[in-house]
Amino acid sequence: MATPPPPPRPGGPPRASAPGSGGGNGREIHTLDEFDAAFARPGGLAGHRIQSVDLTGRTFALLATSTAATVFLGCPMEPEAAAKVRADGALVFPPVPDLPFDPYRSRLYTADELYEGVTGPGGYPGTPDALSYAWFGATRTDGDVFSSMLRSLHDDAVGDALDEHLAGLRVVGVMGGHAMGRGTEAYAGAARLGRALARGGYTVATGGGPGAMEAANLGAYTAPFDDPALDEALALLAKTPSFTPSVTEWARAAFAVRALLPGGGDSIGIPTWFYGHEPPNAFAGHIAKYFANALREDGLLARSSAGVVFLPGAAGTVQEIFDDATPNYYGSLGAPTPMVLVDRDHWTTRYPAWPLLQALAAGRPMAARIALVDSVDEAPAALDGLGAA
Repeated sequence: MATPPPPPRPGGPPRASAPGSGGGNGREIHTLDEFDAAFARPGGLAGHRIQSVDLTGRTFALLATSTAATVFLGCPMEPEAAAKVRADGALVFPPVPDLPFDPYRSRLYTADELYEGVTGPGGYPGTPDALSYAWFGATRTDGDVFSSMLRSLHDDAVGDALDEHLAGLRVVGVMGGHAMGRGTEAYAGAARLGRALARGGYTVATGGGPGAMEAANLGAYTAPFDDPALDEALALLAKTPSFTPSVTEWARAAFAVRALLPGGGDSIGIPTWFYGHEPPNAFAGHIAKYFANALREDGLLARSSAGVVFLPGAAGTVQEIFDDATPNYYGSLGAPTPMVLVDRDHWTTRYPAWPLLQALAAGRPMAARIALVDSVDEAPAALDGLGAA
């Protein structure tokens, strides 16, 4: 069975990329090179959306061309240039000072960016990730519409960047509990799963946090290396099994593995500052971090267009199973996508989600797209057998 087309972006249709553009419908500009290319074309900058680009060195270009119907999102520029583009009729969203994040960002995060400074004397509390979580904690209940607007702008920008990054990729989501410790067989199994999926041509996407999520991202990271590389990484990480009591030491252990194995494979992490006490893992090559957990959860499942593997977990993973089952049941996002549940005893006895999933699927197209396997090593073949490839 052919892979179904990627589902619509939550909150709106997908935004197709155009060659040579900053993505979107061909009008988005994310870099100075894209700005210069647009300036040189007939029509110039009119009607473009210029996103988080420092234009203080492009005053001549801004003064020399029309910017009618152009939108500037967080673009620093000289006062005379700002006055001129406003006179043209451009809409200008100015940079917001003293924020630990950019609400207009045009790209996904990297672990290096979120953890900047973690290896220094200040450790994790001084990193952009920790500072953004602190800002969120201070503003999430203050009732300030400006703060909530900034969070919404940021999350929409991240969703846009994620769509552009995933366009055309076969994405498999891996869901599982955050409490799965480094050094356990369950963690090693989740890492083998991530490696097998990456080697099979899939882009692994997780919730971006610790536990099973980190393990799957680690597996994808080690996919380009010989098999012993994963064993070596697991042994090093086992010395710091959890992010408690020290996120600093937990993160430093991950960066030590990355230094030992530079240039690993790519995967996606989609964490949230809503659960900011659970830090993002450093093995996802690209990180879409949201403030709103609902957007994060729905976006992760909807973008897993080649299927989802559910590792053993508790309430959060049970919720994700049925969040994924609902559009498969109704067909609201097109043809149902594969769902593979791992660990028969866990999903039939401890948390009997499998019988309910079977009951929902009975007599519907999704019945042919669900599977229950005993071990994590069976999951990739089960996924392929359900028509994910």
